[in-house]
Amino acid sequence: MKESKLKVGVIGTGIGSLHIRGYQKLPDVEVVGVVDLDSKRAKQIAEEYKIPKYFSDYRKILKLKQIDAISVCTPNSLHAEVTVAALQAGKHVLCEKPMAMNSQQAQMMVNAAKQADRKLMMAFCRRFQSDSQWFKKYIEAGELGEIYYAKTGWLRRRGIPGLGGWFTTKAKSGGGPLIDLGVHMLDLVLWFMDNPRAISVTGSTYTKFRDHYPLEKGTLDVEDLACAFIRLETGATVFLETSWVSNIKEEKIYSVLLGTKGGADLPPLRIYTEKQGGLVDLEPKLPDVSGFDAEVAHFVECILKDKEPTATAEQGLEITRILEALYKSAETGKEVVLK
Repeated sequence: MKESKLKVGVIGTGIGSLHIRGYQKLPDVEVVGVVDLDSKRAKQIAEEYKIPKYFSDYRKILKLKQIDAISVCTPNSLHAEVTVAALQAGKHVLCEKPMAMNSQQAQMMVNAAKQADRKLMMAFCRRFQSDSQWFKKYIEAGELGEIYYAKTGWLRRRGIPGLGGWFTTKAKSGGGPLIDLGVHMLDLVLWFMDNPRAISVTGSTYTKFRDHYPLEKGTLDVEDLACAFIRLETGATVFLETSWVSNIKEEKIYSVLLGTKGGADLPPLRIYTEKQGGLVDLEPKLPDVSGFDAEVAHFVECILKDKEPTATAEQGLEITRILEALYKSAETGKEVVLK
């Protein structure tokens, strides 16, 4: 006899819509409820995706005993509050990035997951793209040797999301492109490097374009560019840069990793190594897989098969510590040593 489907709810309907689509592609899953502070928006999404229940208060969906898991896709300032409440209600949680507004909140989330004995997975979707998955296996096979340096960034010429709304309001988002884009790139290279801890961070942030976007209403009080030099416990270093606004030719998303046996950059994934005494460039031909769909599928698999998620809460906490240190370094003009 076939067991009943895993029942999930989605809190937040912005990026949450991508979570809904991912869940609805899985035969073992049913999305039974959705939440948005705007009740009209919640109803609209529920009707569009044929979801039976909708709410404007996340506490109501957590009271539904049939729900096994929750996607937390709220503004960043609510991640900790909603995630902890969901875990305490006995739900597994897939939480969007960034994990929290600060490392104290992130630690609370880690503790809540342990106390509730529930899965808490971070939504680092770039890990789940086909090139990232293949490359991770290539690295684990020892093909790059020791990775001692990584450089990564996501730079936009122009591209401030939700100008004037929560995205550009520090009290609700925690920051600008570093929080929105940089978190993805930093997580990706640290994952490739087997998630070593950071021991120090030197960072700078800039707000050079604020006057270019006069607002009649709303807020724009976050950085438009951030960069950092991060020392890791392994002796390796990472350079990170990210922007919403910068005078460059075009948007640039990149990661470069240098190892003792080979190096690589992506996207697209290219590997540079040496074979039989000659220099060799490799370009794997890989299928195009949605990182969002694969991420959601992995979360569901971890619940159904009782597996540990690859994007753990502890890794989310470490990323939060680094971002927090970067902002502190930018504010003080000094290197921040992490304990």
